[in-house]
Amino acid sequence: MSADASVAAVFAESGPLSTRLNAYRPRAGQIALAEAVSEAMTEQHDLVAEAATGTGKTLAYLIPALLQDQRIIISTGTLNLQDQLFSRDLPLAMKALGVERQVALLKGRANYLCLHRLEQQTAAESHDATQSEALRLVQDWARYTQTGDRAELAELSPESPIWPLVTSTQDNCLGSECPLFSKCHLVKARRQAQDADLVVVNHHLLFADLALKQTGFGEVLPGAEAVIIDEAHQIPDTAMRFFSQSVSAWQLRELVRDTLAACGQAPGALAVLQAPVSDLKVALDQAISACVSLPARGTHDTMEAVWGELGALKQALETLCVSLQALAEQTRDLGQCLHRTQVLLSSLIGFLTGQAGHVRWFGCRQGRFTLHLTPLDVAEPLGRLRNEVPSTWIMMSATLAVGQKFDHFTRRLGLSQARELVIDSPFDYPNQARLWLPDDLPEPSAADHTEALMKAVLPLLQISQGHAFILFTTHRALRQAAAWLRAHADFNVLVQEEAPRGQLLSEFRAVPRSVLLGAASFWEGVDVPGDDLTVVVIDKLPFSAPDDPVLEATIQAARDAGENPFTTVQLPQAVLSLKQGAGRLIRQADDIGVLVLGDPRLRTRPYGRLFLASLPRMTRVDTLASASEFLQQRALT
Repeated sequence: MSADASVAAVFAESGPLSTRLNAYRPRAGQIALAEAVSEAMTEQHDLVAEAATGTGKTLAYLIPALLQDQRIIISTGTLNLQDQLFSRDLPLAMKALGVERQVALLKGRANYLCLHRLEQQTAAESHDATQSEALRLVQDWARYTQTGDRAELAELSPESPIWPLVTSTQDNCLGSECPLFSKCHLVKARRQAQDADLVVVNHHLLFADLALKQTGFGEVLPGAEAVIIDEAHQIPDTAMRFFSQSVSAWQLRELVRDTLAACGQAPGALAVLQAPVSDLKVALDQAISACVSLPARGTHDTMEAVWGELGALKQALETLCVSLQALAEQTRDLGQCLHRTQVLLSSLIGFLTGQAGHVRWFGCRQGRFTLHLTPLDVAEPLGRLRNEVPSTWIMMSATLAVGQKFDHFTRRLGLSQARELVIDSPFDYPNQARLWLPDDLPEPSAADHTEALMKAVLPLLQISQGHAFILFTTHRALRQAAAWLRAHADFNVLVQEEAPRGQLLSEFRAVPRSVLLGAASFWEGVDVPGDDLTVVVIDKLPFSAPDDPVLEATIQAARDAGENPFTTVQLPQAVLSLKQGAGRLIRQADDIGVLVLGDPRLRTRPYGRLFLASLPRMTRVDTLASASEFLQQRALT
């Protein structure tokens, strides 16, 4: 099919997709979204679209992207989605269209095997039995892999401690001086991306590259005429992280170690650097000791007791920086240590002095601190980057609109001129799903709320024989509910904190009468279609924790600007989070299920109507009996 073919024709009942997809049926929403994406790229205007679950948004943006004669970046929210898009969806779309495009998959450097570091680990003799077995798996895989993408090695867990030893960081990469540079998997992947018409990345890498362009060090990704961002609801927080400055005890500890190691290749360097490195280590140890009494997180105002130690740490970094400047040209490693010292010093000074429009906050665990300087408004720095790298931006997600409006999202990103589109789900929610708000539950702040909710939903869980997600806004409530269920029922209770997510989901599907209890990370990106999941319970409306320093500062900034921070900040974020959690229930056209919302504020507060209006149009039921009857009817069919 030629590139100028009509998008609608591709999605027609007898069009190219019908020959590639079993039981294909045209969906009006999918066609409308595809045409809007095509128009945005042709006319070069930004687009923000909410496409509900079941729309088929992946093909709705891949088809017009492949029909355009443009260089395009597609960014996804996770590595798993990135792999799925590149390995399954993109080949299907190209075959359906009969087009050939040069495409590439690009991930961050930590996802690629470093052959030089593998050689170093192979020569080392300090591995325990577990590490030795993991290393053997990596060595066997290294002999045949063409990409070095560690996702290929499914036998080895992504959390395996061997991976940091056989992958590189920006700090320890030798670059063109590496003896295995010509075989480097990361270099090959970057070159393929630079030559490709279409590159599949993830949000983390996309913003890392935008930041790299801003610093003037070059770019990893090819200049693109269009950037398509899936799972775009994650973008404001991703942008905030990448426009932040931070410095951690771990980074400083690594700097001490690597600076001493770099002295081995430069005669006379140790004599110059030993004292300043030792002083930095002492200052760091004293800062860590002083931070032991700090809470898990807070603003800089709560760090007054350790301000002197942080000042001493700054002075030690300044001294090391001066000493390294005299030696930096001797070796690449010393040059890298100087650059790292300068960056960490700049971040520490930024935290100590502050900056208008930014919040200074910290995270701390057993004295191991991380200090952050975070902008409250990313629209302005993102706008600067977009002016430097002009492209059409197309952002879409299943959860972007609040009451059919995008103001909360577009204002945070400065997308005032973007066209907007809402695509409703093709699913028959009134017949496929029931919404139950149990009566007589205590207020969410009450100590007995979690137990009361578990008592209310237990009969429903018995009827469904498990097959339920119970989602919580706090880990404390999660643990309370897990303890109660284990004491009062015979379900296979799976708890987020007790095993990796992939393992929990596999057991949930495989083991009868399973109930999975999860917090933040289970509210989105979890897909369990079919009868394996027929009940989703959400304990409370997901308002962000009031002790979040960035949220506190954002609320204060909104208040200072004369706004109502509840309606402009807290409420929209909570609505979007609730939509994410509720979206776990119905994943395909023949799914059925009951959504239980355990927060009485949905009935008693005026804003409850906005939450309910933002959810899919499920049929409301008022009693446990009605919800149970709905599930029993499914069991009989």
